[in-house]
Formats: sequence, C-alpha cells, structure tokens
Amino acid sequence: MEFLKSQRLDNLKYEIRGATYQKALELESQGFKIHNLNIGNPAPFGFNSPDEIVHDLILNIRNAQGYTDSRGLFSARKAVMHHTQTLGIQGVEINDIFIGNGVSELILLSMQALLNPGDEILVPSPDYPLWTTAIALSGGKPVHYVCDEQSDWNPDLYDMESKITPRTKGIVLINPNNPTGAVYEKDVLENIARMAERHGLIIFSDEIYDQILYDGAKHYPMGTLVGETLCVSYGGLSKNYRSAGFRGGWMILSGAKLKAKSYLEGILLLATLRLCANVPTQYAIQTALGGHQSIKDLVVENGRLHKQMNLVYDRLVSIPGISCVKPKGSLYVFPKIDLKKFGLQNDEKFVYELLCEQKVLVVPGTGFNYITDDHFRIVFLPTVDELNQALDKLEYFLESRQVSSSQLSAVLV
Repeated sequence: MEFLKSQRLDNLKYEIRGATYQKALELESQGFKIHNLNIGNPAPFGFNSPDEIVHDLILNIRNAQGYTDSRGLFSARKAVMHHTQTLGIQGVEINDIFIGNGVSELILLSMQALLNPGDEILVPSPDYPLWTTAIALSGGKPVHYVCDEQSDWNPDLYDMESKITPRTKGIVLINPNNPTGAVYEKDVLENIARMAERHGLIIFSDEIYDQILYDGAKHYPMGTLVGETLCVSYGGLSKNYRSAGFRGGWMILSGAKLKAKSYLEGILLLATLRLCANVPTQYAIQTALGGHQSIKDLVVENGRLHKQMNLVYDRLVSIPGISCVKPKGSLYVFPKIDLKKFGLQNDEKFVYELLCEQKVLVVPGTGFNYITDDHFRIVFLPTVDELNQALDKLEYFLESRQVSSSQLSAVLV
C-alpha cells in the first residue's frame, strides 16, 4: 500500500524553499556558485549574533538542561514584559508572554488554538507565506486583502473591511513588511485598530523587523493602538539580533484579554503539549533586549544594511522595465517586472530561468500570495560586491530578453 501525504497539505506551499530553491541546491551540488538572494538568513552573509548574546548563552548552558515553564523562562518573559513597558504597551503581565522556537512556531500555535473549520483570517497580499499556510493547516481559511503598491504598500482599508464576514476571526498585519519593506503609517494602523474593535476581531501583528528601519521611518507597535479587542504581537531574535538559528521568539498578548479567556487557555494547552521552547536560547533574550541595540548601527545612513538597501534599489530602478517602491524597513525589496517587455510568461518562469541561466536565486511574488504574477523579492543581505555581481547578471539576463517593438506588436496581434 502506498502511503500518501495528508490532503490538508495539497494546496499549501512555501516558495522561499520551494521547487526553484531545490533546483538551486541541485546546481550547487554540481559545482555552480549560486547568488542566494532568496532568504532573510543573516548569518551566512556575515551578520553575526552580538558577542554578548553568544557569551550569555554559553555561560548559562549548564542551567539549560531541564524543562522550563511551558510559557518560557521567567527571566526571558520578564525581559519581554519590561520591553513592552518601554514601547508603551499597557497592561502586559508575565503570563501574557509566551516564548517559542522562533516566531514561526508561535504563529502556528496561535492559529491552532483559535480556528475551527471554515473560520477566516484576513491576511495581507503579499504576505509572509507562513501565515497563509499556518491558517490553512489549522483548518481555517486565509482571505487576502490588498496592500496598495501605489500607496507605499500600505493596506487598502476599504478592501480589508469589505472582506470581513461572520466567519472572520482576526486580521494579520506584518509591519515592517516582508516582502515589500513597507512600514505602515500610524493613521492606517489606527484605522485598522478601530475596524478590529468594531467587528470584534483579534489583531495578529508580526513585528519581527521592528528595529530594522531606514531613512527616519517610525514603527508603531500595534499593542499601543488597540484597547477594546485582543492584540497578539510577535517578536524575536532572528532579525534584529541576527540570531535566526537560535530559534528564539516571543508572543505578547495585550488589549482586551478578558474577552479571550477561553482562547488563552487554548494557547496555554498547546504550549504545554510541546513542553517548552528550547531553553539555551531563552537565556539570551534578557541580554538581547537589555543590551546595546547593535542593529541601529547597521540601519543608519552609513550602516551596512542601509548602504546595501540603497544599492539594490538604485540599480533595480535604473533598469528599464523594472519599477520598485523603496523599502522603509526589513531586509527586502519587492520589484515589479514588465513581463511583456522581456518576453516572460510569469514570475515563476522568470525566477526559474534566471537561476538556470545566471545562477541568481530570487523568489517569485506569487510565492507571497500576491494577486498578480509580475513581482519578485530580493534579499539585500549579501555584501556590496556580491550584490553587484548578482545584479550585473540580472541586468544581463533582462537585456538579453528584451522584446523589440516589432516583436511586441507581433505578439500582441
């Protein structure tokens, strides 16, 4: 008898590590050098964890041999609680904080504790695809609302509200945004908070990039704007602290917690079933939140991340047929490509052919559940030299694919 995968997985995908990524691994095994512009993993590009985090993790390793409270180590949760006070989030207590094996685990846990079959969650388009997958895997229905490229990728509030139904349970925000690099305006966030309160919806606010901001952009924690409904916020070590492999994340419950007593019991039950998050990393959380915030040295005007962001943006918009909104935060740009100009079928075909011909790996926009097939995401973590090499190859690929006006006319006819 053949053993088949669960039918729940039939329509789920994670293109960041999907078929094109598997092709890249195949090419690497054949000896080709791949320019990896596909994943926000800081360490391979020389963005190391701060020394004090590594030091404290090593120093406490003998103390980390046993299980902790299922919510997490007291000192780690206490540090997150103090952090919420610094941010201005009111009323967060020690048991309102859960530590997880990265934000990814906490997203799945918070969806599984909430959703019944057919329940709906509003998710941005484009999104970080784990959200869509986690909702579907938990039996829910992801419903995508539009983020408007013409408005710096801020959510379209009219589209969002039009998609609320009696089955809607919550709204997901990713701010700063992956993949677009948007940092949402305060009035937009306030309007979303009031919308959630009007309709009795939970806000799930993914804020993993909250300190990776450029050119004076300001991040407004959603927990400071919501009062009459529940807000679930997420943060962690992977991006701000360049410690993705340590798998340390936290989830903060704020706002109208009394309206969500049963839901919170469900979260605690699931946290208990996994026993606890990895303990060594939990000893690094207090150090990370309380020490020097070295990410700020990287995002200022002369900082490495800022320079690399500007380089990628400037080079992309200099290519005829490519347009792009300049990122205000995160580690990504999300350019639009004129498919007809280059004789390309769609974003997936473009990404695959770019990899095979030029050994440059990016991610198609439809991998982020975007509504059209003419965008792609680039990570700007590699060095300036590496980025220039990859962008030279991208530019060469597109120049070789340009369709002449006569060819375009023939195609259109």
